[in-house]
Amino acid sequence: MTQTTYESMTVSTDPPGPLSGITVLEVGVFIAGPFATMQLADMGARVIKIETPGTGDSTRASGPHIGGESSPFMRLNRNKESIVLDLKSDAGRASFRALLNTADVLVENLRPGSLKKMGFGYDDLKDDHPGLVYASASGWGQDGPLAPLAGLDIMAQARSGLMSITGFPNQPPVKVGVPICDLTTALYMALGIVSALYERRTSGRGQHLDVSLFESAVSLAVWEAGSYYGAGKVGRPNGSAHQAQAPYQAVSAKDGYVTIGANTQATWLRFCSAFDLAFLEENELFSEPTTRLENREALIAIIEEEFAEREVEEILEEMNRVGVPAAPINDFEQVFNDDHLKARDYFWDSQHPTLGPVRQLGNPMRFSRSQLTRGTAGPSLGADTDNVLDELMEQAEGDRR
Repeated sequence: MTQTTYESMTVSTDPPGPLSGITVLEVGVFIAGPFATMQLADMGARVIKIETPGTGDSTRASGPHIGGESSPFMRLNRNKESIVLDLKSDAGRASFRALLNTADVLVENLRPGSLKKMGFGYDDLKDDHPGLVYASASGWGQDGPLAPLAGLDIMAQARSGLMSITGFPNQPPVKVGVPICDLTTALYMALGIVSALYERRTSGRGQHLDVSLFESAVSLAVWEAGSYYGAGKVGRPNGSAHQAQAPYQAVSAKDGYVTIGANTQATWLRFCSAFDLAFLEENELFSEPTTRLENREALIAIIEEEFAEREVEEILEEMNRVGVPAAPINDFEQVFNDDHLKARDYFWDSQHPTLGPVRQLGNPMRFSRSQLTRGTAGPSLGADTDNVLDELMEQAEGDRR
């Protein structure tokens, strides 16, 4: 089968984004699927988001709302087009099949088997669309005993062990502050899609990519795996402290907290020299990395006593002067107004047809030649339905000629 692709609808860039010319269909809700396709759209792919009539992506119900539009949705779904299709209707399925003829990638994060019930599982499509990269994200994977169960971010954080090491000892369970399993799954998904597209250049064939929140979360346990398989030790919560290095955590100061990372012998000696802690260098309890870890509570108590009369800014200046990693603990008002991020042009304004400029978080990938797309805010529900379907009809007419 000869595949064609739509002309990119993203804002033109010179040079084009690294995925310019790639068309992605997204049947996604909430975060994992949409965050993955947001990465692809940033890199120049055309992403057509297919939404259900009436409600669309569930994220549209998430506040705050501005002029009737979900603020989170407009940021999570930037640089995309939205069309409304009822995949349970004959007409909706026919339009979806026509879209598949133009697509390089299909991304979905519905409950496993949902698209298959509509006739759009990977096995249903691979013969007619041999070049299609079909990417599925789910809570537990496409097979296995947990596959049929609902799986949200917090469930993956719980079952993966992440919540068992988050927070402070002898306190109630705490999840990571951001939906880390959703977001990590999305990044693995984007990486897998790009890898499959690269492989397709040689084989000419697409393939199915199966990424789960559960396995993505477990993949992050690199220190915990080292402790368990190496020494039979099971990780426990340590607050802000590192699992295997000290001092590497937040410590209190006169007017707040500051994070320090004197995690090598060289930075440890510089840290001691910067403050009135030179006596620790020869103390056998703290002279080596292993002993500092073993005696971490006593060490942190001494450091916090030294910092009790020093302000965070003073501590940061001194740590920066001697070359010891350190940083303040910012809230998001401070982050979103950070001078360093502004200097690197991290934040940018996308355009929305009714709301005007919508401030966006930047993409951390910076290419030396290729440009990332800085285009539109997440679209209104079905904003592009007519244009895309008209385009399909024009293409069909051309094919008949």
